[in-house]
Amino acid sequence: MSPAELPLRDVHLPPPPSWWPPAAGWWWVGLGVLAVLAVIAALLYRRRARRRRWARLFDTDTAGQSSAARVAAMSVLLRRAARRLDPAADTLQGEAWLRWLDGRKRQDFSQGPGRLLLDGGFRPRIEDAEFAALLPLARRRFLQLMAGRR
Repeated sequence: MSPAELPLRDVHLPPPPSWWPPAAGWWWVGLGVLAVLAVIAALLYRRRARRRRWARLFDTDTAGQSSAARVAAMSVLLRRAARRLDPAADTLQGEAWLRWLDGRKRQDFSQGPGRLLLDGGFRPRIEDAEFAALLPLARRRFLQLMAGRR
């Protein structure tokens, strides 16, 4: 056969590679991403569980007593939580203690319902409205202090 008689055919390229199954490197990347997401989820779960335990501690220690005893229990819990951030904080008295509880931005303790912490534990009777204003404020501050936020 002469070269002129050879049948010529067009060049056929192989089919493009399939997207599935991915190459081994993509499996490793996927496993790495899943591991990072699992660690983040575990840390968030742990943080949320710890916060729930702290809230339960606050609620059980300040429940089922007279209002004055509950205010005294709040004060004790706040001092314990403050000690975690500043070892000298629980020795503060009066206005200095309230200013420390205020932190940097707020004045809810030194000029608001938090002033009840000064003498509320010693009063024979505390108004329900005063106690109702102090309870969420003290609970929120307790959780902040336990979480390490000033």
